[in-house]
Amino acid sequence: MSLRPLWDARGIAVIGASDRAGAIGRLPVQFLQRYGYAGPIYPVRPDGAPVAGLPSHASVADVPGPVDLAMVMVAADRVISAVRDCAAAGVPVVVVCSSGFAEVGEDGAALQDELVATARELGVRVLGPNCIGTVGTTTGQVSSFSPLFAGEHTQLVPGSLGFVSQSGALGYGAVSLAFERGLGLGWVVNTGNEADISATEVLAELAQEPGCAGLLAYAESLGDLAPLADVVAGGTPVALLKAGRSDAGARAAASHTGALAAHDAVVDAALRQIGVVRVDDVDELLDVGDVMDLARTVRGHTIRRVAIVTTSGGSGILAADAIEAHGLRLAELSEQTLTTLDDIVPAYGSTANPVDVTASVMSNPALFDDALGAIAGDDGVDAIVACFCVLTGSDVDAVVTALSQVRERTGVPVIAVRTGADHLAPTAAATMRAAGLPVYQTPARAVRALAALAQFAAPPVREKTTGASPAARPDTPSTRTDWSSLSEGATDEHALKALLREAGLPVPVGRIVTGADDAVAAVQEAGGRAVAKAVVPGLLHKSDAGGVILDVTPERAAEVHDQLAAMGGQVLMEEMVPGGVEALVGSTDTPLGRIITVGVGGVLTEIVADVALRLLPVERADVEEMLDDTRLGRLLGGVRGQGPADRGALVDAVLGIADLAAALPEGAELDLNPITVLADGRGCRILDAALALPDAAPATPDSPPDPEGD
Repeated sequence: MSLRPLWDARGIAVIGASDRAGAIGRLPVQFLQRYGYAGPIYPVRPDGAPVAGLPSHASVADVPGPVDLAMVMVAADRVISAVRDCAAAGVPVVVVCSSGFAEVGEDGAALQDELVATARELGVRVLGPNCIGTVGTTTGQVSSFSPLFAGEHTQLVPGSLGFVSQSGALGYGAVSLAFERGLGLGWVVNTGNEADISATEVLAELAQEPGCAGLLAYAESLGDLAPLADVVAGGTPVALLKAGRSDAGARAAASHTGALAAHDAVVDAALRQIGVVRVDDVDELLDVGDVMDLARTVRGHTIRRVAIVTTSGGSGILAADAIEAHGLRLAELSEQTLTTLDDIVPAYGSTANPVDVTASVMSNPALFDDALGAIAGDDGVDAIVACFCVLTGSDVDAVVTALSQVRERTGVPVIAVRTGADHLAPTAAATMRAAGLPVYQTPARAVRALAALAQFAAPPVREKTTGASPAARPDTPSTRTDWSSLSEGATDEHALKALLREAGLPVPVGRIVTGADDAVAAVQEAGGRAVAKAVVPGLLHKSDAGGVILDVTPERAAEVHDQLAAMGGQVLMEEMVPGGVEALVGSTDTPLGRIITVGVGGVLTEIVADVALRLLPVERADVEEMLDDTRLGRLLGGVRGQGPADRGALVDAVLGIADLAAALPEGAELDLNPITVLADGRGCRILDAALALPDAAPATPDSPPDPEGD
C-alpha cells in the first residue's frame, strides 16, 4: 500500500477536530487552509459543529468525498475505534497523533500492540502514534499540528529533499532551521513511535518521488536497514542523525520511544556499510543536505583530491586541517597549473595549495576567473573549496559568477565558504544557493559537507536486498554446518576446532590424547613441538591455572600429560605456532543483525580495543576495509623491520568464518582469539576458539592469550 497520502492526499479527515482557538484538534484544519492545500478537508466530531468555517461530520462514514488520509486526534482509549471507522470508510492511511502508547510504559505498549494488530487485520497503515504529522510543501499539505506552522513569518520552502524524523518537536525545529537557511524540503514526515510505519519505510518511498535528490533523517532507534541499503544503491543519498551515541543518550532514547537502541559502534558500522552518511547534530545534517543536489552530478566519480582557493591564509590553513581530518587530501597541482598561477597571483600571495589569490586578484574578475579555471582544469583536482572572508556588496556577485561558471565549464564540484556576518552581505547566501553553490560559514563545515559528498559519489556497490535481512545469506555452504554437534556441554575448544577444520579453516594440527604414550605420538604428529592444554569442564582460564604448557617435545610429552591430566580432565596436544601477527575475529547478534568483528588480538585485545565491525554478509572488499580501519592493517604490512604477514590468508579465513557465523543459532557468540598470521605465504592459524551457545555455559579462550602461540 502506498504511503503517498502522507504528503499528497486527495482528501483529508481530521478526527477529533475542534473549533476552539489554539486547540490541537483545530490546528491541522487551520494549517491546511493557511498553506493552500487544494484538496477537501473534512473535520470529524460527534456534534457536527463547524470547525474553522468548515462543516464537520459526525463520523468518517458521513464524509461525502474520497479520503485517503485521516488524522486521529482523540484520546488514546478511543483511537482503535477511530481506526475501525476509517477502515470501514475505506481510508487507507491513518496518522495517529494521540499520545499515551508505548512511550508511557507497559500499559501503553499493550494498547499500541492492540492498535497495530487491529490496523493490520483491517488493512490500514498507521503512522505514529505519538506523531505530530506530515507535510507536502509543493501541495501545501500541512497535515500537522506543529507550532512551527503557526509562526507569523513561517513560509514553506519547497525543494528536492525529504526529511523524516522520529521526534516531532526536534524534527520540526530542524525543519524551521532548514527553511530559515533557504534549504528546500519537498516532504516532511514525523514517524512518532513507529508502531507500524517505520522511518526507513518512509524514506524508501520518498526516494521514489520524482525530483527527490536526497533524504535527511533523525532517528532514535533503527530496525531493518535493508530499505535504506536499497535507497542508497538506487542512487539517492541519505544522511542520518542517529541519537543515542552515549550510554545515557541511548537510555533516554529508549524511554522516549519505547524502543531499544542498538550499540553505537554497530550503528556506525552498519550505516557506513550501506553508504548512509551519519552526522552528529542538526546543523551538520542540514549542511550535508546543502550538497545533496550535487550528488547525482558526481556519482561514480572519486572525490578525494581537494584544491583550496582563498583570500585568507587563516581560512586556507583551517580548510587544510579539515581536509586531512576527514580522510581527504590536498591536491598536488601540476607544473602547468603552477606556472599559470605564477602569472596571475602576486608574489605576496601563494600558488601552492592552498592557493591564496589575494585581494588584488579578487578585485579583477577576469584574473580571478583565469585562476579558478586553471585550478579546476588540473587533472589532479577532484573538488574546490573556495574560502572568502567579509564579502560585501558587488564582491558577492563577482564570486558567484566566477564559481558557478567554472563549475559549469569543468563539472568540478565547488563548495563556498563565506566567513562573515550576514549583515555585511544580507543576500549573499541566497544568491549563492540560487546559483547552485553550497555555502558555509566556516571551512570546517564546508569540508565536512564535501566529505559527505565524496561518500555519496562512491557508495558501496551492493545488490538490492529486496526486503531480506542484511544478515541473511541463505545460499552459502555455511547453512549446512551442523552446529547441533556443539550442544550444551560440548562447546569445548577441541570440538569447536574440529568443526572449523571440517569447514576448511586453518587450525593447528592437534587432538585429545588418551594417555602418556599417546601424548608422545601426538607431539610427533604435531611436528615435534607442541602446546599442551588441560581440557577441564568449568576451567575457563587455563593459563592462569597452569593448564597450558608451551614448547612440549616428545621427550617431555609423557610428563606434561600426567601433570595436566592430574587437573581432572582431558589433555589437548596441538602444534606449536610461534610468532606472527595476532588478530581477533568474532561474531555476535545485535538488534541490527549478526555482526562480524575483526581487529587486533592476543595480549593486546583489551588494552588496544581496536576492532572494526560489519553486518553480515560481508565481501572481500569489506574485510580489506576492516583491516585498514584498525592498527591490524599496519601490523600486517610489517613494522620495525618485520616483513609483511600473510594478509590474504587472513582475509580468506575471515570470509570463511563469516559464512560459518551466518549459520549460528540466534544468540550464539563466536570468539576466535588469537588468530596468528604468519609471514607472507605461510598462512594463518586459529589458535584459540570459543563458542557460547544460547542457554549453554560458554567455553572461553585462555585469558590473557600467550604471545608465543597459545
